[in-house]
Amino acid sequence: MSDVIDNKAHHRFELEVEGHLATEHYKREGNVITFVHTDVPKELGGKGVGSKLVQGALDQVRAAGLELVPECPFVKAWIEKHPEYQDLVKK
Repeated sequence: MSDVIDNKAHHRFELEVEGHLATEHYKREGNVITFVHTDVPKELGGKGVGSKLVQGALDQVRAAGLELVPECPFVKAWIEKHPEYQDLVKK
């Protein structure tokens, strides 16, 4: 598996696996980033690709000092299962 890339031109984080592209779409306003939609191709389903994508994206959000609004249900659920990332969520 390759690393998660922030494709700023397309407003999404990307993770390429086995020739398929998983994406985390976002909107950014100032210091706040909103994760809108996670898209994992069906060919990659059940392999933990979505989790790896979200974790890699959140690590970059943390490194950049941004606040997160998790609109995407997948991201919300992932953060609930990984409390060490809850500090990123905008209060």
